[in-house]
Amino acid sequence: MRGITVFSGSSHPELSNAICERLGIPLGRCKLSKFSNRETNVEIKESIRDTDVYIIQSGCGHVNDNLMELLIMISACRTASAKKVTAVIPCFPYARQPESNKRGAALSSRIPLADVDKLSQLYDKKKHSTSSRAPSTDVLNKSDSTVPLNLQDSLSSSSVSLKNLKDVSTNSFTELERSSRRVSTISTSQSKIAITTLIPQPITEPELPSPVHSKSSNYKCWTARSGTLIADLLMTAGADHIITMDLHDPQFQGFFSIPVDNLFSQPLFIKYIKEKIPDFKKAVIVSPDAGGAKRATVIADKLNMDFALVHKERRHKTSAQDLQREQLTSPTSTITPETEMMLVGDVAGKSCIIVDDIADTFFTISFAAKLLRDSGATKIYALITHAIMSGDAMDRLRDSDIDEMIVSNSVPQASHIAKSKGLIKTFDVAPLFSEAIRRIHNGESVSFLFDVVDI
Repeated sequence: MRGITVFSGSSHPELSNAICERLGIPLGRCKLSKFSNRETNVEIKESIRDTDVYIIQSGCGHVNDNLMELLIMISACRTASAKKVTAVIPCFPYARQPESNKRGAALSSRIPLADVDKLSQLYDKKKHSTSSRAPSTDVLNKSDSTVPLNLQDSLSSSSVSLKNLKDVSTNSFTELERSSRRVSTISTSQSKIAITTLIPQPITEPELPSPVHSKSSNYKCWTARSGTLIADLLMTAGADHIITMDLHDPQFQGFFSIPVDNLFSQPLFIKYIKEKIPDFKKAVIVSPDAGGAKRATVIADKLNMDFALVHKERRHKTSAQDLQREQLTSPTSTITPETEMMLVGDVAGKSCIIVDDIADTFFTISFAAKLLRDSGATKIYALITHAIMSGDAMDRLRDSDIDEMIVSNSVPQASHIAKSKGLIKTFDVAPLFSEAIRRIHNGESVSFLFDVVDI
């Protein structure tokens, strides 16, 4: 192949080498390093002028570092006059945060949603009672005594010292009212300065946390998500095309104004089931949650197999984990004590194949496997596209009812396989990505890869 250069990021060099081997081209030469302050340094070691550049970087491991490295590599290739820059991202980072989410509380607030209306009413009541006692300042007539030139002496003779006035802010006004029986305010008119006094009434309402805006205030609070930002960063860096696989939210493609090819692992799943799982026609395809039902039903329909669904019913909405400086890597599960799991379908005396796109903390799949085992399943497989396996996920896999887990190599799996005690098997996605790169470079159709074919 001519006019093409493939570079590899530091996240998954094994996959990059396998793709280049399938394409029959050498891997592009570049130097990736870190400065002493952990900033990323990228040096392109060959000419890429007027060539199509493909940069392979998966969203795994140190996700933020790898993402920044990818952005710098894209920018470097664009600066080096590359004809076209394509980012090949097998496991897309931040794909589970596609859009902003409207909430009923302030961004930094941790107030339960059920208490929002109650707190809003209390806040409005407190605001009304405070405004009814607001001080009114009037400028003194000429017949009134004016303030001496030494303003500091006059303020020190009043009930509030100059030091206290400096500490007053909009948030501490209530505290100042309680600590003093008399509050002095200053109003100015031309060259005259007058001091007026008011005696506030004690406040009996309880102290509230951060203010919660009611619906009547026309104020919308938002919980920021990073999906659109990642798309903007990639395009701003200079990417002309994106190739990825099994986006968690397919609508993520809509945030890009450049072409996005979202490859599917379903043909590889179907091929593996046909070749590796004995008597698969009598097995049941299972989705571990409602979000993956469509993905699982496509496989079940193409193989003419039965389908079952594990439904999670949450009594309370769950939120993202609160990150603390001391503990940044401890994952949070969407399975809580308030979650009820229900199986829809018959699995008694049958083999079950759980199909999902991401296995991160492994809570969802392990709980689904336990439910299937309790419902009479004889053998349980798990087919996962992106097995990230964060934190204690490997321990949960070993302690779970999963008999065999089949994962792709979209993220490095060597360490996971070593810890799995023979439970993890992999299928290679390098042929899928290499064929996609070849077809895109030659201007051929990529939809051919969506069918079950031998690549």
